[in-house]
Amino acid sequence: MDAEDVADELYALPPEEFIAARREREAQARAAGDRDLAKEIAALAKPSTAAWVANLLAREQRAEIEGLVDLGDLLREAQENLDGEELRALDVQRRRLVAALARQGRALANAHGHPVSTAVADQVEETLRAALADPDAAGALAAGRLTTALRYSGLGTGDRPDLRVVHPKERARKEPARKEPARKEPARKAPKPRERGADAAARRREQEEAERRAAEEQRRRELEQARRAAQEAAAAAEEAEDAQSAEESRAARLRAQEEELRDRVAELTDELARARDECTRTGTELARAERRQKTAARRAADAVAALERARAHVEALEAEG
Repeated sequence: MDAEDVADELYALPPEEFIAARREREAQARAAGDRDLAKEIAALAKPSTAAWVANLLAREQRAEIEGLVDLGDLLREAQENLDGEELRALDVQRRRLVAALARQGRALANAHGHPVSTAVADQVEETLRAALADPDAAGALAAGRLTTALRYSGLGTGDRPDLRVVHPKERARKEPARKEPARKEPARKAPKPRERGADAAARRREQEEAERRAAEEQRRRELEQARRAAQEAAAAAEEAEDAQSAEESRAARLRAQEEELRDRVAELTDELARARDECTRTGTELARAERRQKTAARRAADAVAALERARAHVEALEAEG
């Protein structure tokens, strides 16, 4: 596996599949003995919903996103040249393109089974405006690996960790450790008292400068770690919110199903009670009918016997005559 390929794969997935897929790829890398790759994969932050929609646009509407980037270049050129008429025409084109892309993003998300809210759509539109205004933001959007929505403040978005997905190896290449070159001090004569004081002051200044740089580097590392932790916390919070939403939907569905079944049970209970009453009435009528049948059978037997006696009497009379 390659870190770039894994990142492209993960950021193309629906948000709810990101964490599981990242863990699977991390486990595969560890099983293959590539710990560095496993760490890089584990560092990939889950995208917010707005970032996922923007990444979806970058992948499935590549030509439109490239047109957005080109339009941003034209707008900045027109601003630098102070061409008012061209700037106004490009601004109209900018508004139309941003609105159209935002609608396409919302339609794409809906087509992928993830309808987005108005708030998320607004974040996507803000990301597109940031890409128009800032070339770094444009590059981050075109890469299709945003982890959060972008916002343009009018002063540039800057080289922030949340601007794009940066692998640890890439950060190491971009920000090499600062090392002070070894300096050779030429042999000097014994300094005079005033020179010794000046050298001491210079050494103090150098030490203070080194301490300042070390403190600045420490703050930079802490800030980077805090930002990564914030991204992970945001991803975890969003994952928890997604899980909560899924459980709420499931609970609502089961609640409605329970109510439907309770109504069905009540209906069947009433139907069973009516059937029992009908069965009792039918049993009573059956008992009466059976008693009447027995009585009718006895009467029929008596009538047959009487008929036989009458016939025998008739035959006897005829024989005598």
